[in-house]
Amino acid sequence: METVHPTLIFALALAAGVLAQSVARHLRLPGIVLLLAAGIGLGPDGLGWVRPSELGGGLYALVDLAVAVILFEGGLNLEISRLRREQAAIRRLVTWGAGITLLGGTLAARLLMGWGWDLSFLFGSLVVVTGPTVVGPLVAELRLRPRVATVLEAEGVLIDPIGAILAVLVLEITIAPGLDTVAAGGLGLVLRLAFGAGAGVAAGFLLARLLAVRRLVPEGHQNILVLATVLLLFEACNAWVAQSGIMAVTIAGVVVGNLRTPVDRDLREFKDQMSVLLIGLLFIMLAAGVRFEEVRALGVGGLLVVASLVLCVRPLQVFLATRGSELSLRERSFIAWVAPRGIVAAAIASIVGRSLESAGVDGGVELRALVFLTIACTVVVTGLSAGPVGRWLGVRLPGRDGVAILGAGALGIALGKALRDGGRAVTFLDSNPHKSRVVEELGFPVVFGNAIQERTLQRAGFEAVETAVALTGNKTLNGVFVNRAQEIFGVPRGLVAATEVDGGLVSELVEREAADVIFEGHHDIDRWDSRWHRGDVDVIRCGYLPPPDENSSASAGDFAGTGSGERFVILALERDGLLRPMSMNLTPREGDVAQVAIHLPEAREAVAVLEALGWSVAPGASEQSG
Repeated sequence: METVHPTLIFALALAAGVLAQSVARHLRLPGIVLLLAAGIGLGPDGLGWVRPSELGGGLYALVDLAVAVILFEGGLNLEISRLRREQAAIRRLVTWGAGITLLGGTLAARLLMGWGWDLSFLFGSLVVVTGPTVVGPLVAELRLRPRVATVLEAEGVLIDPIGAILAVLVLEITIAPGLDTVAAGGLGLVLRLAFGAGAGVAAGFLLARLLAVRRLVPEGHQNILVLATVLLLFEACNAWVAQSGIMAVTIAGVVVGNLRTPVDRDLREFKDQMSVLLIGLLFIMLAAGVRFEEVRALGVGGLLVVASLVLCVRPLQVFLATRGSELSLRERSFIAWVAPRGIVAAAIASIVGRSLESAGVDGGVELRALVFLTIACTVVVTGLSAGPVGRWLGVRLPGRDGVAILGAGALGIALGKALRDGGRAVTFLDSNPHKSRVVEELGFPVVFGNAIQERTLQRAGFEAVETAVALTGNKTLNGVFVNRAQEIFGVPRGLVAATEVDGGLVSELVEREAADVIFEGHHDIDRWDSRWHRGDVDVIRCGYLPPPDENSSASAGDFAGTGSGERFVILALERDGLLRPMSMNLTPREGDVAQVAIHLPEAREAVAVLEALGWSVAPGASEQSG
């Protein structure tokens, strides 16, 4: 292909980026691995269809704006409540821990590549950042212990703006060396970080409050309003204080993500999709701009530099920065092993390389090639080895044992409390901000969002879920939720709430034994919500002894169903030391212990029915109340 129109290059890179990430998800590989391969294959060293040089300066304007959106999305997913628990380790990793990486990368390039101090210093600044777009999916896939996952995710997001600003300051010193430049650079770093953080907090609060006012922003315009505001914030901050925009959009994302808004779910989904689109586009473009002979020209020295970063610099940084923290030696060792570089390193390296060439400073091509070699090697090594290393170090969560509950209503809360008291890990999913806040205040992990979206299920850690429980009043939603959990994540057990099974997806799931009806029979979820809010619900413990008269052992559902006034609900059953949610096809055995929600105004009738079924109420058995 002799000539390629710039708009065709853009469209081709966009499509290839989405396709590569889709294939990577199916293969359970880090998306950047296939993006790098696709970029090289479509670039001048391959088919020659994607030639970033044809875009001229427009490419770097596109890089700037895309990085702004990507970092805002990264901040959007950081929960402050989680950050507080590991704040000491995170703070040290992104401050003087970054300084250790800067110094280590500089020395590696100087000693192993023989570069001058200025170019080596630039390389050290460019590899300070890690890759949140790589770390995030990796953490979700591996099911890491919460403390390890929090540190890795937070470091990946927060170190990016710091590293990017640092690299620009080092570039300024390299182009115009001198004591005045160094002094101004140090002051500029503090100013840019402080101004960006302040502007990000202010803009984040303003944007969240704007979205919280009903009908102020027309329905359907909220996402595009946020996108436009993020880009405006980025460019405005850069205009006032150079390079402060990258910090501003990151902090704004953290603020908006932690202030619940009516459009929170849609916003997260929109920003996630935008990030996937832009990450694919940028990596295809930037990878196509690196020629194979440039990387090969680095020789063995380039590989040794990468090895020193992985085996020496990163472990030293982590062990010094996390010394004295609550992280165990095994957890610190795993964090030290996981430091893939990602899109921000690639984007800033390309901009820095071009700036060096424009200023007539040699080394821009070699610098960019070494950074891309670092990205490729660290992503591939981490992606392929993190699972076995995490298993060996014992930082991965055990096999499936969690329970995910869709619907933070009365019966969901009662079931969650019972299971948690029995030692089960329980996670809630709900799209109602008020209900989500209620269960969060009760100490449960809660994922706010659209529960039938794969991204939401990933955030809820469905790789570790053994039972998916759908407890909403919408039978169709319940069926779709359980079906998605089983199809995408292979969840072994699905339980659905339904007033009746009369066709549809729920009926199909029950008929092929892919799911069962939650509790001992059909129940009206909304009715129990109303009772709970009135304080008319209590939870008691009952032991089971089969009734001597077989004719009296009627199904509990015959008494507890909607036609009998919903006197009680058998929530969970404990057998052989394991507490599990009750289901309609789970037959009680002698010695079983159940947690039962009863309607207090009908408590006497409920107990009579339970005793007729073989359940004896223990004295003082009340566990909780509405």
